[in-house]
Amino acid sequence: MIKLNDSPIEKIDFNGNSIYIKRDDLLNKEFSGNKARKLHYFLDKDYKHITTLISHGSNQSNAMYSLSVLAKIKNWKFIYYTNHIPSFLEQNPNGNYKYALENGMNIIKDENFDKKNISIDSKTLFISEGGAVKEAAYGIKILANEIKKFQSKYNIKNLNVFLPSGTGTTALFLQKYLDIKVLTTPCVGDALYLEKQFYQLDDNKNNHPTIINPIKKYHFGKLYKENYMIYKEIKDKTSIEFDLLYDPIGWNTLLRNIDKNIEYLYIHQGGIIGNITMIDRYKHKFNEFK
Repeated sequence: MIKLNDSPIEKIDFNGNSIYIKRDDLLNKEFSGNKARKLHYFLDKDYKHITTLISHGSNQSNAMYSLSVLAKIKNWKFIYYTNHIPSFLEQNPNGNYKYALENGMNIIKDENFDKKNISIDSKTLFISEGGAVKEAAYGIKILANEIKKFQSKYNIKNLNVFLPSGTGTTALFLQKYLDIKVLTTPCVGDALYLEKQFYQLDDNKNNHPTIINPIKKYHFGKLYKENYMIYKEIKDKTSIEFDLLYDPIGWNTLLRNIDKNIEYLYIHQGGIIGNITMIDRYKHKFNEFK
């Protein structure tokens, strides 16, 4: 039985700011971060009738890897649709793509993929891109209860939770189950895109987290020098490695909006397997990072 609760919380001092870190990257060696929280329901539920898991998304998705772990644990066939696979990646598998393949993933490249055209029968489980499904509430409620327990134990009066968002699923359900403010910043698309994602899962705006816009518009997956710099600075000063797609945007946004009268709990959502590929890309593009 895989244990997916009570990840540690530690406090770091970074550039004059004291910030708590919820280390969900340490939940489990194979099944960690926000994807493990979002998929917790499917792990615990007895799906005796299911033989196949289908999902879709990018070719280096953290969710893709976590879904491959879930399928391997459940002994399901795993079919994953993506609209593009670079020839170099096909010939030289690495990162999430490599490890998902090793877990038995059957990946299908389809430039015109539309989930509405997927054929689902009684033996097939379909999970939307990034684990953006209502069942994600199950594991995220457990996370919210851990945060409540932490706040109560240390009697922290003014606490805000912060995390960067892709689909915003984790942030949404955290706000639903917490009485304190949950802050998030969009890393895929803009604030309007994120709001649309919230409404797809919960049409009660009172349950929606507070969106803080990043310092500029980022194109998902594109390399930005300041993102690698904040990633490396945090790792050097705290020995904690964060994801290179979401967390640099998250940290740069949080640090520019810190209120010294408030304590912050940053959710480390894992996903660092993909850093192998990202670091190589940064070193190839920017000479100073070699």
